[in-house]
Amino acid sequence: MIFTTKAEYGVRLMVRLGELPGDEPVSLKTVAETERLPLAYLERIVALLRRAGLVTSTRGAHGGYRLARPASEIRMDEVILALEGSVAPMSCFVDDREGDRDPDRVLCSHIDDSGSGCATKLLWTRVQGGVFRALQQTTLAELVSFQAPGDPPGRPAALAVRPPAATV
Repeated sequence: MIFTTKAEYGVRLMVRLGELPGDEPVSLKTVAETERLPLAYLERIVALLRRAGLVTSTRGAHGGYRLARPASEIRMDEVILALEGSVAPMSCFVDDREGDRDPDRVLCSHIDDSGSGCATKLLWTRVQGGVFRALQQTTLAELVSFQAPGDPPGRPAALAVRPPAATV
């Protein structure tokens, strides 16, 4: 399953907003510079996040964006669905949830005249369900706290996985 840059940049934006202490808004220009992301694209992304009620904005010289709720209350499925619109492992899956966030409710676009779907639908439905559940079980606060000590804010942390030590 491959997510678009919209999801990648949007999650990075949300993590950056989640890192901020207090209730001070941050400008998109600051985030774009810190994250090395295109400002015009971030403006389109933040509009989707705002429409979904995940961020709020303040106008003016000291304005900007901040999280609409605490990071611990924002699940990543909300963020990805706001940005991507659906979570589908194959392009032949048609999202048929209409506001219902049931990961198992999808249609196969390969339905033939007999009304049966593609033989692989079970596999792709399970893959989709697993990804969706992982997103539901991950909060923004977890992503914010995942940064390794010493990593600069707003930059991806190096994974703390090291190869086992050699035995003599």
